[in-house]
Amino acid sequence: MTKNRTLGYTSIELFPIGLGAMPLSLEGRPNEKQALDVINTFVNGNGNFIDTANVYCVDDTDVGHNERLVARALTHFDNASNIFIATKGGLTRPKGNWTVDASPAWLRQSCEKSLQDLNTDSIFLYQLHAPDPEVPLTDSIGELAKLKDEGKIQHIGLSNVSVENIELALSISQIISVQNRCNLFERTSFNNGVVEYCENNDITFIAHSPVGGHYQHAQRSDNDLLKNLAEKYNTSAYQIMIAWLLHKSKSIFPIPGASKTSSIKDSIQAVNVELSKDDMQILEEDIK
Repeated sequence: MTKNRTLGYTSIELFPIGLGAMPLSLEGRPNEKQALDVINTFVNGNGNFIDTANVYCVDDTDVGHNERLVARALTHFDNASNIFIATKGGLTRPKGNWTVDASPAWLRQSCEKSLQDLNTDSIFLYQLHAPDPEVPLTDSIGELAKLKDEGKIQHIGLSNVSVENIELALSISQIISVQNRCNLFERTSFNNGVVEYCENNDITFIAHSPVGGHYQHAQRSDNDLLKNLAEKYNTSAYQIMIAWLLHKSKSIFPIPGASKTSSIKDSIQAVNVELSKDDMQILEEDIK
């Protein structure tokens, strides 16, 4: 398996597994030292892509927590310019709830604050967190295109979208990435054609929750087939799940979350797991 993956239509090469930083800032988050250790461990393990969002926080009084944390972590690295940061806008967190607001005004306000919280003049990848049923998608993407023209963001990505959404967005601007929930147990983006569309259009498919997400990872890893394969390959069930995604398509870029250094150390080792065609087939057919 190739050890690096090219990001979208660019020539930028990424270590094939990114870090989903969300668990470091939600309710029950680790203390700051532990959170910074997780990011440091990831970067020291050759990781060079971190996914964050303004709403990775406890509630609307805490917006930007994850971005500020990532920015602090990067000050410890001499090669910080080679670490690529993606963030998102288009949601709000009133009283800890998750609500959509992809209005142009809120996207602009969110982007401006993210620039401050990330301590940067230009955000590498800014992703629409979700389409807003109350706002035409063309309006949301149009505002991101304006922010790109102004140099405040360098690349535009989408999250939680369908093929129809991607096609509409592409009529407004270049799209470098699509981020949807995707794992061995959640295959909607395979079944509805999103992954295939990304493959055919030089768009990186960022698979969030690749081992089940914040609330389901332990349950998923307890699957008997995964435990048997982990024993066979002398690895963990989590690595098997990530390796499955890496083998499915060269366009797929998994971003496992972690709140412990041991978790991210384990996840990034999935690049070394070479699943056989037979075992890929077994996983394909026996896990639904």
